[in-house]
Amino acid sequence: MAQGARRTIGQVGAVVVLAVAVTAFLSVAAARHGFFDLRVYYGALNWWVHDGGEIYDFLKPNTQYGFTYPPFAALVMLPMAYLPWEAAITVSVAATVVSSAVVIGWLVDPIARRSGWTRWFALAVAFCLAAAFEPMRETVNFGQVNMLLLVLVAVDLLRLLPAGSRWAGAGVGLATAIKLTPGIFIVYLLVTGRWRAAFTAMGAAAGATLLAGALFPDASREFWTEALWNTDRVGELAFISNQSLRGVVARLNPEHPNTVAWLVVVLATLAVWAWRSRAAVAAGDEVTGLALTGAAMCLVSPVTWVHHLVWLLPALILLVDNGMAAPARGGRRRLLLAAALVGYAVLISRIVWAWEEDFTGVSGFLGSNAYVWISLALLLGLPIRRWATPTGRGPADRGGPSGSAGQPGGVAHLPEPDRVAPAVQRHRIGGLVAVR
Repeated sequence: MAQGARRTIGQVGAVVVLAVAVTAFLSVAAARHGFFDLRVYYGALNWWVHDGGEIYDFLKPNTQYGFTYPPFAALVMLPMAYLPWEAAITVSVAATVVSSAVVIGWLVDPIARRSGWTRWFALAVAFCLAAAFEPMRETVNFGQVNMLLLVLVAVDLLRLLPAGSRWAGAGVGLATAIKLTPGIFIVYLLVTGRWRAAFTAMGAAAGATLLAGALFPDASREFWTEALWNTDRVGELAFISNQSLRGVVARLNPEHPNTVAWLVVVLATLAVWAWRSRAAVAAGDEVTGLALTGAAMCLVSPVTWVHHLVWLLPALILLVDNGMAAPARGGRRRLLLAAALVGYAVLISRIVWAWEEDFTGVSGFLGSNAYVWISLALLLGLPIRRWATPTGRGPADRGGPSGSAGQPGGVAHLPEPDRVAPAVQRHRIGGLVAVR
């Protein structure tokens, strides 16, 4: 049998074994939420469309949870009111799976090609590992919209912006109109000097919001004047699932969270984020800018439930990328791959829930905020990669459609001293293709 055929059979077998292992892990570790958030959306939309109520007056029976997104999100989700419940679940899961495949493909495929790995195998392994990622599985089990928002932002930053498209910023704007927190990416565009894309994003967000206001004036008025400011609708700030800086401060004193302390750490975090984001864009490393902004968003948002941490996925993939590109026998490779492994292991472990009932003391402070520490570490320590040019200029400055031949999506080349030739990688492991 030819070597290529044996390798393909081996890779297929490895993917099957990994998929079975992940399935077994999920059967034990994954919490079952019964599509709780999707039930809230579905109930609110049916209450609004079929029962004549106002969408923001709806509360899921026996809970304090109601529809918390802007009116444009209600417009986007409106078809759900005309679907059977089982069909709504199917659409939600399918949309998350497709969005995840697109984002992971954009992040992993250029790396696999640059490193000489078998592309389908690298993507299959990455997708299996993503399925075990707690924020991803929580997104599916709650019926959340996180990956849809991530793909909208990624379209802008990894596809349209490096190519200089006139539509760059529209995806960020639409994501912001659906849910306010991606608005930090508008600030990212401003901080990094992409004025046209920033104004396009603001225009798209404003246009979508005005459209929803024209179609649903009563719902829009209620959201912007009442529902937006009713923090009881989203849950307790000190709840263990709130893995933001606000959650850290709230767990120190749940009865009286120190707002001033929270604002101070938020301002410090934003200062670090702005500095590192500008450095990433100056180096032409747009994907690291995306990853840093996702981590900052998770930190500074008042509420970052565990499922929101899918925004850390780009940063974890980049840690592996940087580690694999470092010299094979060097300490840098070991450090970066160890950091990626630790971060991933923590974020599949549900470790924070061990302190759900009691997060007091030093162990409670450290353990209950474990995911926050991961976000902070990624914001502070994720390497910024330099383009393989004397000037370090990014793709937009070099005039090409993506800044480098065969490197779409703004994924940067690494400096030549830190890169390992694909042929050398294959030789070192006995002719097999390396996999991350």
